[in-house]
Amino acid sequence: MSTAAKPDLKTFTSRMDKAVQALKDEFAGLRTGRASAGLIEPVMVEAYGSSMPITQCGAISVPEPRMITVNVWDRGLVVSVEKAIRNSGLGLNPIVEGQLLRIPIPALTEDRRKDLVKLAGKYAEQQRIAVRNVRRDANDDLKKAEKDHAISEDEHKKLGVEVQHATDAAIKRIDEALKVKEQEIMQV
Repeated sequence: MSTAAKPDLKTFTSRMDKAVQALKDEFAGLRTGRASAGLIEPVMVEAYGSSMPITQCGAISVPEPRMITVNVWDRGLVVSVEKAIRNSGLGLNPIVEGQLLRIPIPALTEDRRKDLVKLAGKYAEQQRIAVRNVRRDANDDLKKAEKDHAISEDEHKKLGVEVQHATDAAIKRIDEALKVKEQEIMQV
């Protein structure tokens, strides 16, 4: 930021929004008892001498609530895609039918559900910290702008309150997303 510029709060609020969106993206990959394409999207497949996302190897669909299918485009990649899913650490075992992989989603045990809730809580806390770091950066910029006489002391206080409101709103959205995900995970 230049030395005599007035801080733009929109950049900080958009960074907070990105933290909330990142949490929702992490939650999409967090396994619940239901099938979701987001569950296997992060899986990387060894193909053509490099590592690529599974979405570039085939079409992912969810035909049933407890089944994911991957229609692999290249017949030569079927084994690589199957191996990548098995080794992903998600506890999934694909069934190969030609170029189609059927991936049944097993029911979750109570212990596994509790572990997933804890993991969701960790993800949420990481994003709360990210939002607080954005708030700290915004407050530092406000102090610097006041010191450089780009804004007055009154403006600094007013903008500081706006930054705090944006922070509170972002953390509230994170907490709401966590609550929804916890209910989704614990639902039998």
